[in-house]
Amino acid sequence: MPGIASKLQRDRERARGAGSNARAAKHLNQDFEALRRSCVECGRLFEDECFGPLPSSLGYDELGPGSYKVRGISWKRPTELCSNPKFIIEDATRTDICQGALGDCWLLAAIASLTLNKQVLSRVVPHGQSFDQQYAGIFHFEFWQFGEWVDVVVDDRLPTRDGELLFVHSAEGSEFWSALLEKAYAKLNGCYEALSGGSTTEGFEDFTGGIAERHDLQKEGPHLFKIIKKALDRGSLLGCSINITSSADSEAVTSRKLVKGHAYSVTGAERAEYRGDTVQLIRIRNPWGQVEWNGAWSDNSSEWRYVSSEDRAKLTNRSEDGEFWMAFPDFLRHYSQLEICNLTPDALTSDEYEKWALTEFEDRWRKGSTAGGCRNYIDTFWMNPQFVIKLEEEDDDPEDGEEGCTFMVGVMQKNKRRMRKMGQDLETIGFAIYEMPEEFAGSRQVHLKKNFFRCNCSAARSETFINMREVCSRFCLPPGEYLIVPSTFEPHKNADFYVRVFSEKQADFQEIDDPVDCHVKQIDVDEDDISGRFKSLFGKLAGQDLEISVFELQRILNRVVSRREDIKTTGFSLPTCRNMVNLLDKDGSGKLGLVEFKILWTKIENFLTLYRARDVDNSGCMSSTEMRVAVEEAGFSLNNTLHQIIVARYSDPNLTIDFDNFVGCLIRLELFFSTFKTLDKDESGEVELNMMEWLNLTLL
Repeated sequence: MPGIASKLQRDRERARGAGSNARAAKHLNQDFEALRRSCVECGRLFEDECFGPLPSSLGYDELGPGSYKVRGISWKRPTELCSNPKFIIEDATRTDICQGALGDCWLLAAIASLTLNKQVLSRVVPHGQSFDQQYAGIFHFEFWQFGEWVDVVVDDRLPTRDGELLFVHSAEGSEFWSALLEKAYAKLNGCYEALSGGSTTEGFEDFTGGIAERHDLQKEGPHLFKIIKKALDRGSLLGCSINITSSADSEAVTSRKLVKGHAYSVTGAERAEYRGDTVQLIRIRNPWGQVEWNGAWSDNSSEWRYVSSEDRAKLTNRSEDGEFWMAFPDFLRHYSQLEICNLTPDALTSDEYEKWALTEFEDRWRKGSTAGGCRNYIDTFWMNPQFVIKLEEEDDDPEDGEEGCTFMVGVMQKNKRRMRKMGQDLETIGFAIYEMPEEFAGSRQVHLKKNFFRCNCSAARSETFINMREVCSRFCLPPGEYLIVPSTFEPHKNADFYVRVFSEKQADFQEIDDPVDCHVKQIDVDEDDISGRFKSLFGKLAGQDLEISVFELQRILNRVVSRREDIKTTGFSLPTCRNMVNLLDKDGSGKLGLVEFKILWTKIENFLTLYRARDVDNSGCMSSTEMRVAVEEAGFSLNNTLHQIIVARYSDPNLTIDFDNFVGCLIRLELFFSTFKTLDKDESGEVELNMMEWLNLTLL
């Protein structure tokens, strides 16, 4: 219950604007301004108790306690490393980011691209921080995390060895914004080692809140250069890399001085006049700050002699800073993939940009209830969360001349990087898109079932199922309504996920689910209609007071079910029997009379019939998948969240539900619905309780 209450409170805070672009949520409830003010007033330097200079802050495996890689490391403040440290010297530039001993070139490439967009940079690196005014050894940075912006506070103690920064550093040596940014990102993800290995798109998205798409450069069509240039003009962040074929290839340098398995930034795309023709050029940056392409259009190549002085002055940069130009065909030939991060509408304040329309939701895959796996698992695929997008307006200027509605779908699994140290890894994820059936057009309270997916093919789907943080694909489909089904590849995999749609035109995107309601048929029994045999049996069971107490009910039911070999049960618990009495006790005696007991007996007989019909393998137990269908057949319409709760509450570790838990679930559901409807006098769908009323209901 406390966990559910915390989630409800968080949802309410987000509804009031917490975590928005304008008001970042405070990571670990640390308030930068309050902490800095306190340190300044006390004349002390901030020491972060949440991410201290400890082995656990460095890592858990290769950088874990006892590893030779962490020997000789000491944590020092910039004021201990140089006489005049600076946070940022003039403006942040790409040469401020040089890789250290950590395998996070993917992150550094994203940071390097970040410096090209001052507006985005100022969002991640807030102004007003320095080693001069109000210096207190505390800094803060803001990152996007799964739908919300988070403000992360750090102290400025940085890991060093032999007086040099161990991880990211600036070429200048006295500039520390990039090292502190890396530390804040490490804190957000649990430790420095959690940042090792990744995709540039992850850094792009966490710095912008944008959505990133990947392009296979060996398969791209003729419009890619236009897409790149348009993306750069829109302030998008771009990265590229060369695939490796073996671990020995990792960061191997080719004869053309390109590094395999290494993340580069794309920083420019221009056309130039060359020997009477127009050539397409692309500018790349190596975050190492050195090791540059030495082929055509490199810094000292002969091609520059045949370019106009105006173009040459505009484009050339002959310093060894890791940045270089190359011809676009050479780029396609030598690099393997390109990543583009498209920015959200709230990240682009200038009206000169065309902005995407954005809609987003967060949800969960839960073992046994909403983790149905991919379409290969037809019996469970339908259980996955479902979303519908309504596309109405076609593109004004489609990239490839194809008429239709362009949109991007991204499905991202949450918090997996920070959970690495606990042994958790990324799930293999993807999604499928279906045309919405005409009979459900405009409906949002429907969860499509197995028969629909058995009889219909997908209209589109993610390019692949892959174990990355996010899968993202761009589509162009005719106007209409489409069902989007995100899933893990295999069923019964637990993960929280975040799904969003970027569309060129405004589009309606919503989660769809069954309504929450109860349609249980009431059992009407008149005492005159009860058979003499049943009355006689009741008299023997009830005793002198002719009423059955909770304890008597438990003994009766367990005596009956223990004789049956076609169902598995550990016996009815006292709480379940209390719920039965509470549901049917009309006079408040806390016991069941003849008519009330007859109604209960009829209910249990009906439950038994339903239970045996749904136990298709005659195992004596019901699977969680069968349970979902059985709950609906019993008269309850529930949404995904409630189905998740049912499995968590009533199933055993192998996701089966025995008979007593099945009955207990249905009785409790009916009791809750009945109680709510009794209190909801005006049928508004809302009830108001004071504390005593709430306690009376929940303790009953």
